[in-house]
Amino acid sequence: MLQLSVLTAGAQESANERQARRIFNITYGKVFGPQGATLHYDVNIIGIFKTSGTIWYKGKKQRFVDERVNTWNDGVTAYMAYRKKKTVEIHHANSDKKDKYSGKFKFSLDDFTYHISEDPDGLLLTLKRKKKASGSIKEVRAIVDRNTFEPKRLRIKVAIIWTTIRISDFKSGGITDDFFVFPRSQYAKGWKFVDKRK
Repeated sequence: MLQLSVLTAGAQESANERQARRIFNITYGKVFGPQGATLHYDVNIIGIFKTSGTIWYKGKKQRFVDERVNTWNDGVTAYMAYRKKKTVEIHHANSDKKDKYSGKFKFSLDDFTYHISEDPDGLLLTLKRKKKASGSIKEVRAIVDRNTFEPKRLRIKVAIIWTTIRISDFKSGGITDDFFVFPRSQYAKGWKFVDKRK
C-alpha cells in the first residue's frame, strides 16, 4: 500500500510528490533510457482519431509501424514509408513536420507537479502543468504497474482535448542500433522518395 502524505508547512515538496516523481522517473527511464524499449499502443483522441501500432525507442532513435506507415529514425534522418501512396518522405530526425501529432506531446519533466495514488489497475501518477510552464500538455494521468513501474495506460490533456493511449507488450532493452537504419534496398523499386529536409 502506498504511503500517502500531505504537504507540511514550509516544505517545498511533499513525500507524495517526491515518491510520484521518483516512480515517474523510473518509468520514463524504462521507456526512453539508453537500453531502448518497445511497446504496442492503441491511441484514441476523443473518438475523433484512432490508431494503433508498435514503437521502438533507443536514445534519439525511433521506429514505429502502424496501419499507414513504417518509419525509421536513426537520430539524424527520419524515413516515413507510406504504404498506400508508395512514397517515402525523408525528414530531419527532430522535425515536428514528420508527424502532425508528435509535436503536440513534447514536454519537459520539470514543467509539472507530481502526485501518486492507488488505482485498481496499478499506480496512478498525475502530472499537472505548472502555471509558468510553456509546454502544450496540461495534464498527464499515467497508470503504471505497481511492482515493475512499467507503463500500462496514459491519458494526456492538450488544451481541452484528452488523448488515451493504452500500452501492451512492453519490453525494456534488447534493441540493437541497426534496427533503426532505413532498409533502402527494400524500397528501391516502385517507391517515390520525397525529401522534406529543406
